[in-house]
Amino acid sequence: MRLFNGLDELAAAKGEHLGHSDWHTVTQRQVDLFAEATGDHQWIHVDPERAATGPFGGTIAHGYLTLSLIPMLASEIFRVEGLTMGVNYGTEKVRFPSPVRVGSRVRSGAELLDLRDAAMGRQAVIRHTIEIEGGSKPACVADTVSLLVP
Repeated sequence: MRLFNGLDELAAAKGEHLGHSDWHTVTQRQVDLFAEATGDHQWIHVDPERAATGPFGGTIAHGYLTLSLIPMLASEIFRVEGLTMGVNYGTEKVRFPSPVRVGSRVRSGAELLDLRDAAMGRQAVIRHTIEIEGGSKPACVADTVSLLVP
């Protein structure tokens, strides 16, 4: 865990790789709960029997489930002290180069691309690359924008 003492210290890390999260196993229960929450019950996500004979050889996580893991994974990589709050502001680019098979382990690596002034504080643009253990391509590459309020 990399700890920054305020936004000025974070700004000094612009362009740096901030580290990696721990590895986390993606479970069928997570996928099923995500399907329930979003209404996306496509068989490649929720039907293990049918998915076993499908193109991925088993069920896969929703791409947006993989994306939604970023706040949890980021909390294991770095923290900025002295903030009133930090909120998701959006994404600038998201790609899903490789599916995440249920039972796979994933982690995120984070790189601080930019820290720019905003009305309430600063916007941090962080590239998260979610890797699949043993995989040749990442599951997700997302440039996220967070509003950091001192």
